[in-house]
Amino acid sequence: MSLIVQKFGGTSVADLVRIQEVAKRVAKTYDAGNQVAVVLSAMAGVTDHLIQMAEVLTDTPDKRELDVLMATGEQTTVALLAIALKKMGYKAKSLLGHQVRVLTDSSSGSARILDISGDAIRDLLDKGYIAVVAGFQGSDAMGNITTLGRGGSDTSAVAIAAAVNADVCEIYTDVDGVYTADPNVVPKARKLSTITYDVMLEMSGLGAKVLQIRSVEFAKKFGVPVHVRSSFNEDRDMERMVVAGVTVAKSDARITITKVPDQPGIAARIFQAVADAGISVDMIIQNTRSGNMTDVTFTVPGADYKQALEIEKKVAEEIGAEDVAGDENIAKVSITGVGMKSHPGVAARMFRALSEEGINILMISTSEIRISCVVEQKYAELAARVLHTEFGLDKKDG
Repeated sequence: MSLIVQKFGGTSVADLVRIQEVAKRVAKTYDAGNQVAVVLSAMAGVTDHLIQMAEVLTDTPDKRELDVLMATGEQTTVALLAIALKKMGYKAKSLLGHQVRVLTDSSSGSARILDISGDAIRDLLDKGYIAVVAGFQGSDAMGNITTLGRGGSDTSAVAIAAAVNADVCEIYTDVDGVYTADPNVVPKARKLSTITYDVMLEMSGLGAKVLQIRSVEFAKKFGVPVHVRSSFNEDRDMERMVVAGVTVAKSDARITITKVPDQPGIAARIFQAVADAGISVDMIIQNTRSGNMTDVTFTVPGADYKQALEIEKKVAEEIGAEDVAGDENIAKVSITGVGMKSHPGVAARMFRALSEEGINILMISTSEIRISCVVEQKYAELAARVLHTEFGLDKKDG
């Protein structure tokens, strides 16, 4: 008998028919002699609809109340699935984040999991129940409902799998595995049979939509086997591939602060201000000007762009910078693969391939297994297809 955690995304529970299909799949796993815990997202489109309702009332809804509002999406799906399973004759019980004791910090909208008690789930499983758990949500030390950010149900599922020492965590999505690129953008993308945790971490962080990055972090840290139809785990054969995948992220925005005084402590003030607001910064570039001045450019999630821009306008005034400008029409195109650092010329090939298509590079960042370029958003998909071909990732004819 195995203990299996199954996670179903929004498209899998988009309506009552699909919820009944999920119930049949869960029941089949249970009937095979396994203990089963199910983690669910909200129905496809529900979270966006809830946010839109709040934004009708105000452009800047209170983040704590948004968490309370958004958490109702998962509450709906877990109750409906439990009802469907009971109708089929199975013992099932729904649990919300605070009932599972998913303890998070207090960063509304992007909370991080601090601890999970697996006791409530294990108690149900030992009694023969199917545990149906709301993903995406938890609660902080003061009892406030919190949410984990986009894709947070993936993180919930892997973290719960770690907490209950599950044999495997199965992620069911609307794709059948991890591809070398998004097949909707690059028709010649190929499905990977295995992928290392490190490469999957980079691809998740760079816009791959299969797994949320924090779920991969949990999987690597606690050694949780994760299956996305095809599986990903530590597989050293992958190290022979210089470039394993191409990703595109269209959800970032760029902020530039011009004529910043080049003095100790100024950069800290710029980035501490957005950090205090719970906004993550990704790529950072500093360009030196004459007269002890610099320009500082960085990217933030598109959802936080307006707030970050207003924060930095205040900071710029305080530090004596000249101006703050922003750009939402950008995209980040990245190539990822183990061993790239030890293969000379990878960056040069990437830049040359983009230049031959007339695609200008606005920002560049690198790591040992990743090179990212910010380009104009209108060129994002073309850039992905060009790089996919350049590095030999296309499907072979025939």
